[in-house]
Amino acid sequence: MKDQLEALVSQMVDRGILLEEALEEFEKRFLKAAMDGVNGNQSRAAKILGIHRNTLSRKLEKFRLDRQPSRRR
Repeated sequence: MKDQLEALVSQMVDRGILLEEALEEFEKRFLKAAMDGVNGNQSRAAKILGIHRNTLSRKLEKFRLDRQPSRRR
């Protein structure tokens, strides 16, 4: 996984992706994955992420992430 991450970072740098953009996109996807993994339970997701539930709630709002898990078909 480390090699994949290093390759992705190199591609992003080569394409001129700014650090702030990269961090925000990573955080957004990380939060979404955590929320999906606990079926939208904010308390459980916050515990897994090591942040307070209120912080998670603010981040979900900031990134306009649905508080419900993705429905897989």
